[in-house]
Amino acid sequence: MKLGVFTVLFSDKSFEEMLDYVKAAGLDAVEIGTGGYPGNAHCPLDELLADEKKREAYLEAVTSRGLTISAFSCHGNPLSPDKAFAEESDSNLRKTIQLASLLGVPVVNTFSGTPGDHEEAKYPNWPTVAWPTEYADILTWQWEEKLIPYWKEIGELAEQNNVKIGLELHGGFLVHTPYTMLKLREATSPAIGANLDPSHMWWQGIDPVAAIKILGKAGAIHHFHAKDTYIDQDNVNMYGLLDMQPYGNVQTRAWTFRSVGCGHSVQEWSDMISALRTYGYDYVVSIEHEDPLMSIEEGFTRAVTNLKSVLIREQPADMWWA
Repeated sequence: MKLGVFTVLFSDKSFEEMLDYVKAAGLDAVEIGTGGYPGNAHCPLDELLADEKKREAYLEAVTSRGLTISAFSCHGNPLSPDKAFAEESDSNLRKTIQLASLLGVPVVNTFSGTPGDHEEAKYPNWPTVAWPTEYADILTWQWEEKLIPYWKEIGELAEQNNVKIGLELHGGFLVHTPYTMLKLREATSPAIGANLDPSHMWWQGIDPVAAIKILGKAGAIHHFHAKDTYIDQDNVNMYGLLDMQPYGNVQTRAWTFRSVGCGHSVQEWSDMISALRTYGYDYVVSIEHEDPLMSIEEGFTRAVTNLKSVLIREQPADMWWA
């Protein structure tokens, strides 16, 4: 396995300054935002698509430092009822798939998206209960009329470009659990898989090791984010896990994103790394930092230190003892 970072947290640095910083931290890979919610501070998408020499120089800046690009990420909502944002998200995704293919980047990360509750809706609608039954009816319409047709098309595009799609299982979007991930994959393309982030499993009450086993057995883990979550049970008792308070309300929120090892023990992170190896994922573990209690540098450094202590880098030895 290799250790990487989602570089959006270094958006204040230039591309080469960011690469130098990542290299000095002892990492192996970078995951780079190309648009959507993460922005594109380190990837002028249209510029690179238009100019082969600029693509060569861009890739050389990465490889000359002994780094690789684990994924391009363009998290948006291509199914949004906001037509302008949906078109922008879709365009970014298609362009990112094209750029990934040209640069030999194997994975493009994004969200599955969430449509509204009918064709004339103004806002996304994320059903979370089966009753009253109109919620279930909305969900069926969303999957059959929007989600599956869109991702069938994108899955074919990804296959043509020899790129895998890593959907982040994130609340607020239709694909947010192992079940919804596998359901969409089965209905569309094997190019569609998970960008598995354990932080979003914990707050939904899902054991990340179990999620790794479920998705790993299906060969459906395309990328992995390293981000932790602290669950405050006293606040869960008050607000529940579907807590709508702003992330800054750390004292009262039911759960809060944390740097690796600050929400769950390093032993639990070791168990996840072992499960990834056991169930066939031997690619990049990409640090994502959204800890409201730490600076970028301190949270990033904490994650690097803790992950270096549990990452499995080498191939296993022959079982000489058996």
